[in-house]
Amino acid sequence: MFEQTFKNIDDILHKDAGCSSELDYVEQTSWILFLKYLDDLERDKKAAAELSGKSFTTIINPEYRWEVWAVPRGKDGKLDYNKALTGDDLKDFVDLKLFPYLKKFKANAESADTIEYKIGEIFSELKNKIQSGYNLREVINLIDQLRFRSHKEKHEMSHLYEGKIQNMGNAGRNGGEYYTPRPLIRTIVKVVSPAIGNKIYDGAAGSAGFLVEAYNYLTASKSLTTKEAETLQKHTFYGKEKKSLAYIIGIMNMILHGIEAPNIIHTNTLAENLADIQEKDRYDVVLANPPFGGKERAEVQQNFPIKTGETAFLFLQHFIKILKAGGKAGVVIKNTFLSNTDNASISLRKQLIENCNLHTVLDLPGGVFAGAGVKTVVLFFEKGSPTRKIWYYQLNLDRNLGKTYPLSENDLADFVDLQKNKADSENSWSMDVASINSATCDLSVKNPHKKEEVSLRQPKDILQEMKALDAETNEILENLKKLL
Repeated sequence: MFEQTFKNIDDILHKDAGCSSELDYVEQTSWILFLKYLDDLERDKKAAAELSGKSFTTIINPEYRWEVWAVPRGKDGKLDYNKALTGDDLKDFVDLKLFPYLKKFKANAESADTIEYKIGEIFSELKNKIQSGYNLREVINLIDQLRFRSHKEKHEMSHLYEGKIQNMGNAGRNGGEYYTPRPLIRTIVKVVSPAIGNKIYDGAAGSAGFLVEAYNYLTASKSLTTKEAETLQKHTFYGKEKKSLAYIIGIMNMILHGIEAPNIIHTNTLAENLADIQEKDRYDVVLANPPFGGKERAEVQQNFPIKTGETAFLFLQHFIKILKAGGKAGVVIKNTFLSNTDNASISLRKQLIENCNLHTVLDLPGGVFAGAGVKTVVLFFEKGSPTRKIWYYQLNLDRNLGKTYPLSENDLADFVDLQKNKADSENSWSMDVASINSATCDLSVKNPHKKEEVSLRQPKDILQEMKALDAETNEILENLKKLL
């Protein structure tokens, strides 16, 4: 039933003039879903308070509650069409009254980790794009059929929402940056193996896939005590996200997976000066897939000791700094990081292996990320002692990955198994750091069990790289002009 409801909602949004892409469908579904979730949450809390003889104060004022503006009901429990707003009346209420009211929650909230703050943040960051009040009425009626009361309902809803995020990623354009394949995330979480009581962090949270899968991993790890369940709810998962849409999707995704007030902050992680990070700000575990290919401005680069325009390289510096001593990380990054010969790449590789034990490198084939032909690796490291030996695993598959044949957990089962003992195989080997060239610090993947295949790059790839280098040169020249 839920699946058909989501499909019907997409069909309505598809015909609305204000929604033009899969990204819009997810965003607009999310804010209405959130308000329905909030209504169910308040009902559950009120019922629990009454059972224990306590009073309960609702968060939302009466006129803005779901049952008043969205689905007023008659005595028969069905929608009262005489009271239910529709058309321009509904659109005007949502745009001119509901959203301004909900925005104010941010300023009035006690702290950023409250549900009140999340309400204010979400409704400060988006707007209602559904132009037809009649379409909006249809969507509200469909979402009203959904329930968030039982664990089973939330579980089914979370799977469907993940499906919507995946569709958004597969739709191309900038949707893919919000979606890291879940089989890969689950594998990274397994290898890093967080424990209850760890503080887990993703500074490039996107749709919060890493935090959600870490939550699933920990809840399945044992039968939780009440205290452990509360620890997972309030003191375990932390994220930061720069983009408004990703922030909203991440919040909603975590809520649907069972975390009531996610600790995700809407901010540019890279705007934080590394020198300002103190011990109290650090985390036990970092799980992340920072955006690759992005370029950061000169003023952002000033926050980092190793200056580079490459977003992912700045994030890696941030992750190393924000880990506690003994902290563990699993980070996805472009494979060129291991071999680039520019000063920033060499300096960053040296910093990584001198300050952390880079114990494992997972080399992934192209096509893992929908819509991006970029080859990536996963770096697994622990902070506090230098790297002596790196274990490499090269994922070699008998098929080309893509939308039709995506990555599966089964594809990565051999890696997970061999990684436990860092065993050698046709696809895995170890390298002593003492053997690398100290000047270049080249850590690139060179499988000793396979003959090196010499492959000429395609002309289009060479042209793309030339364009990227030209753009970077122009950016440097522009920054120099500003300084002169």
